[in-house]
Amino acid sequence: MLITFKSSAGADVIMFGEAARQLLAALGKDPDESKGIVTTEQLPGAIARLQAAIEAERARQNAKTPAERETEEEDEREAGRGGMSATVNFAQRAWPLLDLLQRARAEDAPVTWGV
Repeated sequence: MLITFKSSAGADVIMFGEAARQLLAALGKDPDESKGIVTTEQLPGAIARLQAAIEAERARQNAKTPAERETEEEDEREAGRGGMSATVNFAQRAWPLLDLLQRARAEDAPVTWGV
């Protein structure tokens, strides 16, 4: 299932369902709702929550020991997920939506999904 985030402030952001649900939860929205809106009034809070979730994920990654990182990298290689097929982390998935939210705030436009 694909979820498309839309705003007149920028290009559509299209994501697979599970990734989109994680981001909706980070925004403080119900991840099980098939459609919704981040109103212009909600944008500053949504942006702050998403930025905090990105920073929390980065902190968790940075807290890993070198041995834990090596084990993860080895598991990725063994699973054939390297180069272009490497796992995409939360921050990488969140960036396009964060950019859209920031553009929407600058233009005082809402962001919708599923409509």
